[in-house]
Amino acid sequence: MTEKKDAYKTSRILYIIESTLEYFISLLVSGAYLAKVTTEIGLSDGLTGILTSFVSLGCGFQLIAIFLANKRPVKRWVTILHSINQLFFALIYLVPFININKTQKAVFFIVFLLSGHIINNIVNSPKINWYMSLVDDHRRGRFTANKEIVSLVGGMLFSFGMGAVIDHYEAIGDVNGAFIVCGVSVFCLMLLHTTMLIFSEEKPCENQEKESMRKMLVGLIKNKDLFKVIFVSVFWNAAHYTATPFYGTYQIKELGFSMTFVSVLSALYAVCRSLFSNPMGKFADKYSFKSMLNICFTIMMVAFTINIFTLPKNGKVLYTIYYMLYAVGMAGINSATINLIYDYVDREQRTSALALSQTFSGFAGFFTTLLISPLVSYIQENGNMFMGMNVYAQQICSLLATILIIILLVYLNTVLRNIKDKREKQLK
Repeated sequence: MTEKKDAYKTSRILYIIESTLEYFISLLVSGAYLAKVTTEIGLSDGLTGILTSFVSLGCGFQLIAIFLANKRPVKRWVTILHSINQLFFALIYLVPFININKTQKAVFFIVFLLSGHIINNIVNSPKINWYMSLVDDHRRGRFTANKEIVSLVGGMLFSFGMGAVIDHYEAIGDVNGAFIVCGVSVFCLMLLHTTMLIFSEEKPCENQEKESMRKMLVGLIKNKDLFKVIFVSVFWNAAHYTATPFYGTYQIKELGFSMTFVSVLSALYAVCRSLFSNPMGKFADKYSFKSMLNICFTIMMVAFTINIFTLPKNGKVLYTIYYMLYAVGMAGINSATINLIYDYVDREQRTSALALSQTFSGFAGFFTTLLISPLVSYIQENGNMFMGMNVYAQQICSLLATILIIILLVYLNTVLRNIKDKREKQLK
């Protein structure tokens, strides 16, 4: 066991670097960075929220990964497709320069963004399974935590640098210069990221006899407990995408944050999440990922509650508190939702089960944002009035997210608890 684990030590290190580079790219195609581009090409806040949630819609296409589960080895086709998806992300920053009308720019922007997310999510489950197969099952929580810490600390420095560059170009009235820097940065990161994938090793398939697609799907569909676990991710994504896709424009418009301040928030987020990632991972390894989710979702409930009261006059204080609590909660949620799936399926079904989970949760997130977007537009078009109250649309979104997380906590401590009790009896 020790020899096998040591044989893949370099690849595990490359996985950590790969994740960090991918995180840098994700920063440049989300939140306030994405909002800068949509504002420049004249898109509304509601549409920006929908576009931001494309990351969730893209997750829906992980369903395709189920049909690629037996296409091994995965390294070659994952590397090729990953490079293509990141090239699409780089092209996003070329849209403001194209000499066409506003509608055509919006179309190109949507095509590049959606294509990038779709391809990214087709390869996501196979890539995760490829790399996580190199990690000892008893150390998944701690390894994932350490991987996140490196990404977050690197992301903090990266955000500071990019934020300062964008603010500099805006100060001299050259916003196009900022877009050029962002586009070139994504392209260079793509080259480095591809290099990490090329030099990483892939573990030979332990079961040389590939399971038929029909048998695998039947096995997954019959696993009722798996779908109950998947519903946790589905409900979390619905709650998450009720509010967060609309926070990017809220920061740079209503709250009036500069990109430097956004970078400061990103730095604080990275520090906060880094401090809690390892303790969360150890807690999950010792107790359970379900217990960790209980803590994380409770923190998220408090975070969204605070944002109900976030206004321009107190925005820098309350939004900062929200974002720090959000960081603590996210220190455990991403790892736990993936590892919960791993706990309920056999090793050979993990790629398909994870793809199925992220497909359902991805569509849930996107269509939730699609449903909420008209409400955001309605409130803004009526002078920030809703049911006779003077409120910002993002405050109402935060309220809805809080309510959904409360329902999720009830589900987690009733339905999922019953599954755990049943499994413990079966083991006895």
